[in-house]
Amino acid sequence: MPDKLRGYRVEQIRKHVLEQLDMTREHAEEEILAVIDEEICRSAKERVIPLNWRKELRMQVFHSLRKLDVLQELLNEDDVTEIMVNGANHIFYEKKGEILCWDKCFSSREKLEDIIQQIVGNHNRMVNEAEPIADTRLEDGSRVNVVLPPIALEGPAVSIRRFPKHPVLMEQMIAGGSISRECAEFLDKLVKAGYNIFISGGTGSGKTTFLNALSEFIPKSERVITIEDSAELQLQGIENLVRLETRNGGAEGTLAITIRDLIRTALRMRPDRIIVGEIRGAECLDMLQAMNTGHDGSLSTGHANSCQDMLSRMETMVLMGMELPLLAIRSQIAAGVDILVHLGRLRDRSRRMLAIMEVAGIEKDEIRLNPLYEFEEMGEQNGRITGSWMKKGELIHRGKLYRAGMEGVCEEL
Repeated sequence: MPDKLRGYRVEQIRKHVLEQLDMTREHAEEEILAVIDEEICRSAKERVIPLNWRKELRMQVFHSLRKLDVLQELLNEDDVTEIMVNGANHIFYEKKGEILCWDKCFSSREKLEDIIQQIVGNHNRMVNEAEPIADTRLEDGSRVNVVLPPIALEGPAVSIRRFPKHPVLMEQMIAGGSISRECAEFLDKLVKAGYNIFISGGTGSGKTTFLNALSEFIPKSERVITIEDSAELQLQGIENLVRLETRNGGAEGTLAITIRDLIRTALRMRPDRIIVGEIRGAECLDMLQAMNTGHDGSLSTGHANSCQDMLSRMETMVLMGMELPLLAIRSQIAAGVDILVHLGRLRDRSRRMLAIMEVAGIEKDEIRLNPLYEFEEMGEQNGRITGSWMKKGELIHRGKLYRAGMEGVCEEL
């Protein structure tokens, strides 16, 4: 359908449909679609509308009323992993690792702003000129970031990070070449034995997906508490599960609830394990203290370019919350974090686990890392990087394996 007709007719038909609907009650989708069909037929009498245009027009009007307008079509495609809205007239999306420009746009800036308020309102969030930045999620768990003017100079900006409808299992990651079976089985043993594991990687490297997959290995009898800015984790098979989510302060006087607040609260909720979706700041100190006070098997993620870089970032994040001697911070990290897993996105756009390293302790006032597995490239085949995960060393600290009754596993490792 030509752009001129698309915007004009959608708004015109939408207006007439709203006039006919009783807004004091909830309407079934079939009822709304029936009213839309009537309006399209009435409009077709005034001007000929080809059948294929009618079908497109029908869904566009419906999406503008009940869904997320022009974004809904992208959201319905499972292989779209990211949606980026740069004002009402510019929409981009990522599909199979490639960023493309969407040939559709919002009918007006006001319509985009209505959609934004609908998104944030569904999860009790607020965004306006006074508080122009918000993080929230869609009903399917997709992560949403919103930035409004005057911060966003070209109009409202929305970023939507999509996640699979069904969590990616470790077996699927093995089949897809993201990790070897040997590495997966090794991590399985470490998770079951209660090793504290920190996952690092850059933006889009698959940290949340990998954390979900690792959670498969958590014994089903344990009590697990997850803490996130916007709830995204999809832990499977754990019945004794409590999910906590932060809250921004509101103009009505509601207090902000931070990651730090939730970690402290979680410690009083008798958790076996605490899982923090992502560490970004001063809450790193609280997470380390939790790891150092008997909550073995805790998991978290953070942005970094390597395992060594993750340690440096953790030091910086702790200093954001409290002035401590650097050696004291390093001692807390070395005592709390057992294993670092680093993920990356290679030049062929594939996501791979690149390294597993053990935090071996403090040596000459520096944290010493013990490489266990590393991915080594071997070349390219059909545009895809080939390689294998090479074993680099042996696990040094095996006490948790012994205490978990996994003596036989210790011999294998």
